[in-house]
Amino acid sequence: MDFHHDEDRRMLADMLGRYLQQKYPVGQRHAISASERGRSAEHWAAMAELGIIGALFSQETGGFGGKGFDIAVIFEQLGRGLVVEPFLGTLMAGRALARSGTQADLLAEVIAGTKLLAFAQGEAHSGDDLTRIATQAHQAGDGWLLNGGKAVVPQVEEADHILVGARFSGAAGNEAGVGLFLVDKGAPGLRVHGYPLIDGGRGGDLMLTDTPAKRVSENGHALIEDAIAAGIVALSWEAVGAMDMLKAATLDYLRTRRQFGMPIGKFQALQHRMATVALEIEQARSAAINAAAALEGPRTTRERAASAAKYTIGRVGALAAEEAIQMHGGIGMTWELPLSHYAKRLVMIDHQLGDEDHHLERFIALGSAA
Repeated sequence: MDFHHDEDRRMLADMLGRYLQQKYPVGQRHAISASERGRSAEHWAAMAELGIIGALFSQETGGFGGKGFDIAVIFEQLGRGLVVEPFLGTLMAGRALARSGTQADLLAEVIAGTKLLAFAQGEAHSGDDLTRIATQAHQAGDGWLLNGGKAVVPQVEEADHILVGARFSGAAGNEAGVGLFLVDKGAPGLRVHGYPLIDGGRGGDLMLTDTPAKRVSENGHALIEDAIAAGIVALSWEAVGAMDMLKAATLDYLRTRRQFGMPIGKFQALQHRMATVALEIEQARSAAINAAAALEGPRTTRERAASAAKYTIGRVGALAAEEAIQMHGGIGMTWELPLSHYAKRLVMIDHQLGDEDHHLERFIALGSAA
């Protein structure tokens, strides 16, 4: 099989890569990450104008991409640039809205970069399984009211609209299932507790107390699963981009750092360790390719490929981060070296949308049920 991207995707990746190198250097990234907003409205608008947001959505919803490998080329570059802008929440919430067949006008504004979405599904007691939902919705006249909470939602303070999964009841009070509800920023009963995230940017917890919302789908489980699969593809490729940067920085250090009159890269023990890291990164890339290819496939195929990729990325990301820091020595942990920030991001990617232990169990369970 030919795993090379087509010309349009290569051009998209090159354009985004050049933009990040020229306009989003690591020093500016740190300043944006530490700011009160935790993101840059100027960079978001510029990347929307370049078509980066539109590439995450299909032509039917006003974009020009939306496939697994469109997500891949964008998030690989975002990983290389350590970008803290709200692409993941935009992808997942936007994809769920697109699949619900509603909110076409809102999606057009999202693609244009004028509105921001957040995807709020994880709860304090849901652990790694984001389909475990305790938040409740009950009908009030023509609308809905939400009660409950959501935890660690990236960039939620900046979102104009928040997509929330909640359990709703039928007319007789019997539980009918899980729906997706759209909450507007500043809605009554909505409280947001924001805080900086360890790997950059900001996140927040939501408290919902009789908060008005619009139900956009009553088939929430399927849409949440699909959105999470797309999010895992995105995180996997972000991790691949970050690991490539770690590998390049470490190889450069091994070639230039001298000990006993020679570059330390001449020492066979370090060569073997670096060869292992390079091999494992290629294994992770293969898992990410498989997940991207399976994103539009049957549910079981898609979910097994996503869990396999997330497990592999978690395991290899930790290895790449640890080895890069150890081969650099103490300097590898310093704030001034981008290496430490890539390492933190890889550690946190493992914990987003389910860690490697969760996805290994899930991969096995999906195989047994097939």
